[in-house]
Amino acid sequence: MGLFTIITLFFVYLAIFLYGMTVMRTGLLNLTEDRTKGFLQHFTDHPIKGMMIGAVLTALLQSSSAVMVITVGLVAAGYLSFYQSIGIMLGSNIGTTLTTELITLDISNYVFPLLIIGFLLLFSKKKLPFSIGSSIFGLGCLFVAMGGFESLALPLSLFPNVQEFLMHTNDRHLIGVFLGTVITALIHSSSATVGISMSFLNNGLLSLPAGIAIMLGANIGTCITAYMASIGGIKEAKLTAYAHIWLNVFGVLAFFPLIPLLGKVVEFLAVSADVQLAHSSVIFNIVCSFVALPFVKPFSRFVERLHR
Repeated sequence: MGLFTIITLFFVYLAIFLYGMTVMRTGLLNLTEDRTKGFLQHFTDHPIKGMMIGAVLTALLQSSSAVMVITVGLVAAGYLSFYQSIGIMLGSNIGTTLTTELITLDISNYVFPLLIIGFLLLFSKKKLPFSIGSSIFGLGCLFVAMGGFESLALPLSLFPNVQEFLMHTNDRHLIGVFLGTVITALIHSSSATVGISMSFLNNGLLSLPAGIAIMLGANIGTCITAYMASIGGIKEAKLTAYAHIWLNVFGVLAFFPLIPLLGKVVEFLAVSADVQLAHSSVIFNIVCSFVALPFVKPFSRFVERLHR
């Protein structure tokens, strides 16, 4: 298989993954659209409540970026304060880990039925079956893309330049963080970045610590969507985007020296490399969110002073 063919197929599978995320998100959003903004407006008066709402909504919508864009929009419209938005972003970081856990499931025997059932429901004129069909069809697309990434990982690794780059990533975790940040910023999906890393892990081409480094970088890269949504908005909307960036940067800085330790912890929790990486994402985001929760007020003041 030639390099051009591999790269072409890679982008095809990436498009399928992002399309699946979008379709699934659309279906889930249709099921919850009447409640989403109401939840954010009325149940975020305390950071703990905000974190719970952010986690639930992100798990439902399968996108922390979507929740953060909604949050920035509500802050820009004056419905939420900058302080209220911090609790939501803490929760959104937790909720997004559901996607990484989801794509590790082995449902290869059910992917085709999922696609067929979901596709047929898309023709329904009623909102409920259409929304369910969108969710199912989008989920099927995710697993098709993951299978595609898996099939391309080994042929891609046979090229000397790719082998050399993977060796550098395995040896220097800072390269992994940079790679995860850049890829996620470009494709606007930390889940896709982690999914690609899983395919290399499963083929033994990427070490677990390197995969964790890429996952950490993906958490920084995902902030670009909320930042773009804040451009042209009021000051508090921009502060929300800046806070999202700083929250993830501080988390990555704190965990970067702990990558080997985190790797050993998740190796005790799971056997499969992809599941280990998914668990590391859960641990990282939960620990960061709960550690930051008592410091929401000083953190908000820090961001306000830094970005006057």
